Amino acid sequence: MDDVVGTSTRMVGGLIMVHGDDDGLRVPPVLAPIQVVVMAVKPEVVDAAHRIATQLRERGVRVQVDDRTDVPFGRRAVDWELKGVPVRIELGPRDLAANTATLARRLSGGKGPAALDGLAGEVEALLIAEQQAMLGDARAQRDARIADLDSVEDAAAAAADGWARISWARLGVEGEATSRSRRSRSAASSGRTARCRRARASRIWSFVARSY
Repeated sequence: MDDVVGTSTRMVGGLIMVHGDDDGLRVPPVLAPIQVVVMAVKPEVVDAAHRIATQLRERGVRVQVDDRTDVPFGRRAVDWELKGVPVRIELGPRDLAANTATLARRLSGGKGPAALDGLAGEVEALLIAEQQAMLGDARAQRDARIADLDSVEDAAAAAADGWARISWARLGVEGEATSRSRRSRSAASSGRTARCRRARASRIWSFVARSY
């Protein structure tokens, strides 16, 4: 990564492309600046919303209270969906009277009631589950688009809409010379390659993808 310019913006772009959907961002909980938003439906539940947020902060959860009760609730919910906040806690007067709140998950889009007693622990467990689910989905998507191939020509064709994995021994000197790695480029130009450094270059793998 020592010769890559714009690393931070590329990482953000990769996150958006891998995890985003038609409703906006979907940010993994470990990366989300706001992991949970507590939404007060009416002014009379604002204090209770802040109490819930305090309980979550005590567990190390990054949480924000949305107490903009003068803004339509639906508009606020859509705003948080677009921003990719993993979990929403929706609290209205009837919820509070029943000692419950509504949990909304950004990943699946599902909603369900949860008791206020023990809510912080349930939310904490939900964030862990959402993180694992997003990681599993991303890995499955990645692995489904990797093709194991034996020729540079086939690897180049597969890289048009995915990735190719090819033995470094089959990549050839020309392939090594066009590597995006600074060290590989200098080694190839000096006549020294991975093939020289390792007796069994077939154990070294190269991943081929499109260059933008």
